[in-house]
Amino acid sequence: MRSLYWRIFLAFWLALALILVGTVTVAVNVALQLRPERPWVQRGQLYAQAARAFETGGPEALRSWLESLRSSEPFSRTYVVGPLGEEMLDRPLPKSLSASTPGGAARGPAQPIAPVGGALVLVAANGSTYHVVVGPVRDGPRLFGELELPGVPTATLLIALVVSAAVCFLLARYLVAPVDRLRHATRQLAAGDLNVRVLPALKGRQDDLALLAADLDTMAERVRTLLETKQRLLRDVSHELRSPLARLQLALSLARREDGGTERHLARIACEADRLEQLIGRTLNLARLEMPAHACERQSVDVGALLTALIADVAIEADARGCQVQLQLSGPLWVCGDADLLRSSFENVIRNAVRYSPVGDQVSVKGRITEGLAKILIEDHGPGVPEKDLQLIFEPFYRVDAARDRAGGGVGLGLAIAARAVALHGGVIEARNTHPRGLSVAISLPALEPAVASLPPTAAAA
Repeated sequence: MRSLYWRIFLAFWLALALILVGTVTVAVNVALQLRPERPWVQRGQLYAQAARAFETGGPEALRSWLESLRSSEPFSRTYVVGPLGEEMLDRPLPKSLSASTPGGAARGPAQPIAPVGGALVLVAANGSTYHVVVGPVRDGPRLFGELELPGVPTATLLIALVVSAAVCFLLARYLVAPVDRLRHATRQLAAGDLNVRVLPALKGRQDDLALLAADLDTMAERVRTLLETKQRLLRDVSHELRSPLARLQLALSLARREDGGTERHLARIACEADRLEQLIGRTLNLARLEMPAHACERQSVDVGALLTALIADVAIEADARGCQVQLQLSGPLWVCGDADLLRSSFENVIRNAVRYSPVGDQVSVKGRITEGLAKILIEDHGPGVPEKDLQLIFEPFYRVDAARDRAGGGVGLGLAIAARAVALHGGVIEARNTHPRGLSVAISLPALEPAVASLPPTAAAA
């Protein structure tokens, strides 16, 4: 029996049937024990009634008395055995009355019977004996035997068993149906159908099976998102690689045709090769950051010193665009992490702000410790980002304006790398538009306590 449904059904039904039979048995035995008249008292009264009837009218009066008991409960336990061993009303005798004698020989017609519980012997004028037996009488309970009493008919027991079977059937079905749906959903997932969902089909259940269904739906949605992201990444990488390769081929073709412009075309080829190298390097870096098992180097990092050195490097690009980068620190900023990854994160965000800042404007970089977090805020006064794209700019190869990004040399990987690196350090990166214009990017990282930050790098990492 491999089906979970039948196991649950039979287990519940057998348990309920045993409880039912045991309850009836106990209830009947308790009722017998609590009767106001003990069985032996009632038996004595019946013997007295039988003796009076026999004394007044003989066997015929005894028969009439026995007939008068038909409508009462003692009738089923009261028998009158005649001289030839027959029951006066031609009823079959119980086994305890028709059994063989203790010696083992069958009882003959003239032999007196020795029924269990004793009997009243009445002797007629002609010498014939009549045995009045009230039985079988038991003072001790016995399991299942009470179900044979007239008060517990077989029909009642059958109805109880059928009802219990129906209840167990519905209960087992209620428990197993979600399991069947989960099994069917996992098979669909294995077959590649990532849009399958189980929780809506459970109709608002709030039990553990519903929680399991919700987890399965979450897993399916996560797997679908990861696969779509992977496919989009491959598609975008292929697209971005195709453009510089096409320009390389064009420059090579022109260089072969022209005799005097070789140097110009070689410079173009070198520029496109450098762009290809940067694109491949960033793509590999992004793939490395997205690996779940990636373990970056952990040591204490002075974010303030890192930002100071980084802004000195970015200042050259900022001067070329006619803008400035201003750094404001409210105190030391120490975090535990990989200095190279953190530098890459801040550099991508700051260079992105410089790229879109108006001429003559400035980019503001602020750092402070708040509630155990090192918060770095980068603000510019550029065109900003549409509200619908604020959460998408951290996705790989996503660009708000593709033409503008290509003109500026961007391929949509800088902010994606920054977001992955910050998440790898247990931090959060968020973007929002500022009033009246501009973009603000906030990076929050778990800060080190001053006592820990003062330790050597290896000790702080431990």
